[in-house]
Amino acid sequence: MEVKTKQVIVVRRDLKMKHGKMAAQVAHAAMSFLTHAGRVGWQADMLNDVFMNDVGSIDQHNDAIRDWLNNSFTKVVLGVDSEEELRELLLKAEESCVMAHLVIDNGRTVFNNVKTPTCLALGPDWNENLDELVEHLKLY
Repeated sequence: MEVKTKQVIVVRRDLKMKHGKMAAQVAHAAMSFLTHAGRVGWQADMLNDVFMNDVGSIDQHNDAIRDWLNNSFTKVVLGVDSEEELRELLLKAEESCVMAHLVIDNGRTVFNNVKTPTCLALGPDWNENLDELVEHLKLY
């Protein structure tokens, strides 16, 4: 079966997070499309695969999300070398209408009580939409 959708998580290498911290941040990112979706007014009934949407801009993603949830759950973790690079990617995603969620750590355990952007979740979306944004990045 051909995989048509995926989610991309982009992690900051410059933070040199320990493996456990990075795993937690990537997990937050992977779940962010579901947790943030609830905050902007749409609900997903995964059993019936029904998406109800109060925000028009999310409508275009329903088919990709449905495909991702019903099939592969494919995730790819890539790296960037700075916060600036992460934020530039966030802007490009927004300009391309790709769902993007910036994960900001509260700093309670590692970053000396400083809120720190750690990673960015892109999608889930169609592979070609995401590839256009991240094809220049390397695996983490």
